[in-house]
Amino acid sequence: MKAVRRFTVHARVPDELTGLTELATNLRWTWHPPTRDLFASMDDALFRRIRDPLRMLAEVPASRLEELARDPEFLARAREATDDLRRYLTEPRWFQRRVEEAGDGERFPRAVAYFSMEFGVHEALPNYSGGLGVLAGDHLKAASDLGVPVIGVGPLYRAGYFRQSLSLDGWQVEHYPVIDPSGLPLELLTEPSGDPVYVRVAMPGGRDLLAQIWQARVGRVPLLLLDTDVEGNDEDLRGVTDRLYGGDDDHRIRQEILAGIGGMRAVRRYCELTGHPQPEVFHTNEGHAGFLGLERVREVLSAGELTFDEALSAVRAGTVFTTHTPVPAGLDRFGADLVRHYFGDGRLLPGVDVGRVLALGAEDDPRRFNMAHMGLRLAQRANGVSALHGRVSRRMFTRLWPGFDTEEVPISSVTNGVHGPTWVAREMSALLGGSDEEWGHDGDGSGIDPNVTDEQLWELRRELRGNLVAEVRRRARQAWLQRGASALELGWTERIFDPDVLTVGFARRVPTYKRLTLMLRDPERLRALLLDDEHPIQIVVAGKSHPADEGGKALIQKIVKFVDDPAVRERMVFLPDYGMSMARYLYRGCDVWLNTPTRPLEACGTSGMKAALNGCLNLSIRDGWWDEYYDGSNGWAIPTADGVTDPLLRDDLEAAALYDLLGQQVAPLFYDRDAAGVPRGWVSMIWHTLRTLGPRVQASRMVREYVESYYGPAATTVAAAVADDYAGARSLAAYRARVDACWPLVRVVSTDLSVEGGDTPVVGTPARLTARVDLAELDESDVEVQAVVGRVGDTDDLSDVVTVPLSPCGRGEFAGTLRLPFAGSLGYTVRVLPRHPLLASPAELGRVVLA
Repeated sequence: MKAVRRFTVHARVPDELTGLTELATNLRWTWHPPTRDLFASMDDALFRRIRDPLRMLAEVPASRLEELARDPEFLARAREATDDLRRYLTEPRWFQRRVEEAGDGERFPRAVAYFSMEFGVHEALPNYSGGLGVLAGDHLKAASDLGVPVIGVGPLYRAGYFRQSLSLDGWQVEHYPVIDPSGLPLELLTEPSGDPVYVRVAMPGGRDLLAQIWQARVGRVPLLLLDTDVEGNDEDLRGVTDRLYGGDDDHRIRQEILAGIGGMRAVRRYCELTGHPQPEVFHTNEGHAGFLGLERVREVLSAGELTFDEALSAVRAGTVFTTHTPVPAGLDRFGADLVRHYFGDGRLLPGVDVGRVLALGAEDDPRRFNMAHMGLRLAQRANGVSALHGRVSRRMFTRLWPGFDTEEVPISSVTNGVHGPTWVAREMSALLGGSDEEWGHDGDGSGIDPNVTDEQLWELRRELRGNLVAEVRRRARQAWLQRGASALELGWTERIFDPDVLTVGFARRVPTYKRLTLMLRDPERLRALLLDDEHPIQIVVAGKSHPADEGGKALIQKIVKFVDDPAVRERMVFLPDYGMSMARYLYRGCDVWLNTPTRPLEACGTSGMKAALNGCLNLSIRDGWWDEYYDGSNGWAIPTADGVTDPLLRDDLEAAALYDLLGQQVAPLFYDRDAAGVPRGWVSMIWHTLRTLGPRVQASRMVREYVESYYGPAATTVAAAVADDYAGARSLAAYRARVDACWPLVRVVSTDLSVEGGDTPVVGTPARLTARVDLAELDESDVEVQAVVGRVGDTDDLSDVVTVPLSPCGRGEFAGTLRLPFAGSLGYTVRVLPRHPLLASPAELGRVVLA
């Protein structure tokens, strides 16, 4: 028999222990070891098994709770932990100090709303599938530690993401566990009457989609999760938040309408009920929740007599858009007819014309609606997630800004980071100095205890590797039992892996571009590396393929069939059901973290960052974050076969380079021991990694960059846009209309460059540039006229350009001076760009006139 509904009964906690509930329901415990120690002391074996304080309170026997309620020492520790949490939640932190130190003209937002389709805070709240969600969770944790007033927003999935097992022939099998939110560290948001808060989103056919709001506390950050499995919804609407990334386009657009439009309404109601400041800045983590910008347009239109373009100017000023996708095929797209179906009757967004909605998501194919295009058009500030990905994104979206060189496309980059206190082994924190919460969190690497020896660091690395080996054996046995093996035939699983053998980790999602099976291009070379008598290696592999990705599943099966061979199964293993709990063992216990994507298809990739924080060395294609952070001494870069267009030949060449590195450099260095048994060269690379990469890969660094370069400027711009009844937004919209009307008539009539000192200029010689421009009906103050000087080749294309502003010196006349920047063949041109104080970039409007 199956239950028709699920519900959770909570334990009665004695009054003396009520502080434990406060500690268990704030997810700060996920990165605060003293709080976890407190709960572990209630029943160590139980806590090791479930690792969830809220479940602990439900499963610890009532007699044990009564015993603890009479234990003065435990009560004192509980009070200390509760007091520490309350201090953490209220004391000024980096953001508050930064606001106090702000100079003239600097402004920071009272609150930031951060929208994501998934949040990976901890396995106790299984609302994530992979890197995007874990990044979002780390963003919230770092924001909490820094005191940044962020509100997280997204859907709550009743089935979460799938659990993975393997069939006997190695094929991925998915299982979706049913989740009861009342049994998670969540609290239902309620009205003053005690009734649940509902947000309502109009659906076609006169129906409404209702969602209740669950709140998680991530330290200082509230995380609002929308749940449609409520009475009052038709059965199909109840299932909108059933699964993460499941269903067809119709299901997905409903989820994304809920996340964006419903999410905005949830944030507004939460702030009204709690007194939390309403957000001024809105950060969209990928395009999935991009409809939130349209809901904000509707809000502005309903509040006053503004046009759509005026409202759009105000909304864009306060919006930040982060793209994580390096290929057009990976962008979220819907049929235009499907968008008309949901927006066409005007009920979903009253006052917003569906034609304007479609225009925001327009792309080359008029039948498609592009969520990333809408995200970019609704946001004044946009970024990729590594320096390389920023360059890739500028190329990918360059057609949205015609006439501009790729590097001028207004998409910058903030390289992702990871939350050190979550991912660093506490043994590593204790050894290196500082508390578990502080190591690598805000410093520059100089905080490492200088008295720690190579021997101590190496002994810790051996201990962490040993912990991983024990976990590999446990999980491998469990996986074979799930595949149908008998316990009597699994004695060999107690012998797999060796705590003293070089251990390589490869764990991530399994799309084709990540090349899970690159290591198998030459199976015999891989076997030789695994079984080498002097320098053996062992490899642990893990990862999930999307349920609809048959190609990804085939890659997993190929790996599984290889590792099932009795000749190699003690040196290589595939562990199913990769998730955050497994990841901690891998990041902490592996010696080498392997990453083999097809460059440049890895937007960032953060697993190697987490490994590096634990003294693991990266061995990776120079893609994503590794492209900018690799310095030659913190790991190894796998050479790429640039220019090779045959993908099979490229794979062969790069796999051969991988084997060479492993066999000729990595393994020999690991096994090169001195008389004390310490590999000094290897340990030297670990020290270098910890000191140089440690501070750079932190999510705290990432969030500070967002605050300084995105949230702060956006708050300044949006304040100017909305002040005095949206005077700035009205001004910018009027300016855009004037530019749209006049721009086709603007032209550069003539230009001239004169060099001081005769006909043989040298580098540094002053040059005078002048231009005459027909501005049509525009004023000189409406435009920025620039001379662009650079090297010039046979095609007259400019490179290594230097831009010089030209000042008005009469109606239509502009002039300026520069010193010649290079020797050799130089050229120049003159261009005209829009200029308005509320534009974040001269390229923002996609308008340029060239001489």
